[in-house]
Amino acid sequence: MRIDAHHHLWDLQAVDYPWLMAKGVPRFFGDPTPIQRDYLLDEFRRDAMGFDGSVHIQVGAADAMAEAQWVQGVADAHPDWPMAQVVFCDLTADDLAAQLEAFQALTTVRGVRQIVGRAPEEDAVTGTNTLLSNPRFAAGLQLAGRHGLSFDLQLIPELYEAMARVLDRAADTPVALCHAGSPHDRSAKGLRDWAKALLVLSDRPQVVCKLSGLGMFDHGWSTESIRPIVETCLDQFGADRVMFGSNFPVDSLSSDYASLMAAYETLIPQAAKPAVFGGTAAAFYGIAAT
Repeated sequence: MRIDAHHHLWDLQAVDYPWLMAKGVPRFFGDPTPIQRDYLLDEFRRDAMGFDGSVHIQVGAADAMAEAQWVQGVADAHPDWPMAQVVFCDLTADDLAAQLEAFQALTTVRGVRQIVGRAPEEDAVTGTNTLLSNPRFAAGLQLAGRHGLSFDLQLIPELYEAMARVLDRAADTPVALCHAGSPHDRSAKGLRDWAKALLVLSDRPQVVCKLSGLGMFDHGWSTESIRPIVETCLDQFGADRVMFGSNFPVDSLSSDYASLMAAYETLIPQAAKPAVFGGTAAAFYGIAAT
């Protein structure tokens, strides 16, 4: 079973996404204009030809529960497509336990995501990096794990060490590192520094790594330009702790799905493909074939 472990869907009439509909606002991943339209499961399935299931990742809806309920409805309407979801939840909220229980009433929910870092220039504005010094964030991460939920972690290399200290306080919470840890500096030195910094996360056995979103910081990427990232992740985590995610439709700004897959098929050793293209995600997110 092949699983795309990181993608998004949106119906702009059903759920409100303020960031997505903002006009003329450039983002760290590029100009969102081409994706400011509905992106539904049927189109994603056409893009993800050869895959059998997926993991939907929250994408900044104004109402996290409304988004989660809509995704649940999509999954219920397409029982031939196994789909788990990761929802947004503020781990510092006063009513966190009640929120987690409400989300878990939805059968597709496997984990939560609260973005710690997107890109240096955006983080300076959003202030999300301050989560790392907030004791309620660490406590919330612990609570999510006690509820049997995983955490999807998005952050930049400059934050790895601080995040590792938080993870040590929530060692029983499974963590999926999104976008290979967002190596935003693609110079040779930048990639060397990223690989060295990544060790503090890959050394934590609770952390698995997603090969996803690599086009966000380099729209002109090539198979060879992402080779060091793919090889480093496989070397540090091992195939059983690495999973593929397309990050579509966001990464459609830099590539079509077929080109993305061609690159990964070239870069991932044959012996590692069953895990990276399905096995790791199935085990981590609890996805069973229909």
